[in-house]
Amino acid sequence: MTNKSHDDDVAFIKSLAELLRKNDLSELQVKRDYENDGSLNVRVSRISSVSPTTVQVAAPAAATAPAAPVPSAAPAATPEDPAAHPGAVASPMVGTAYLSPEPGVDAFVKVGDKVSQGQTLCIVEAMKTMNQIPAPKGGTVKRILVEDGAPVEFGAPLMIVE
Repeated sequence: MTNKSHDDDVAFIKSLAELLRKNDLSELQVKRDYENDGSLNVRVSRISSVSPTTVQVAAPAAATAPAAPVPSAAPAATPEDPAAHPGAVASPMVGTAYLSPEPGVDAFVKVGDKVSQGQTLCIVEAMKTMNQIPAPKGGTVKRILVEDGAPVEFGAPLMIVE
């Protein structure tokens, strides 16, 4: 395939990720056939950060006194959105995240490691190309937000470096 075709594929994948986001879909899978160059299979999925909530409803009881007004319930602890964190390292593409250079080898970094700007934090595989994800700044790895081998979408937070 030519570089032009590669650029077209990247634009196609980015548009799929945008379609996923705009339509609030959890997954999208497409096969694109080429005349002479085979085909491209793309699966884009969203990692949901929303945890399921359980709502319990009590049976109404006979009230002997007027009910007191109930103050609006504020969430006890709202989880911080990792993507909004100033130290978030986002995935520059849709693909599969790998925390080590190859299976059975130690991870590039672990929580608590000091990293320097440009140091490889992980790899995102896209279209059979291993793309090293560098640290945008020096600091300490505070959180690793993806599992080894997990699918990631464009802009998804991978790690927090402070």
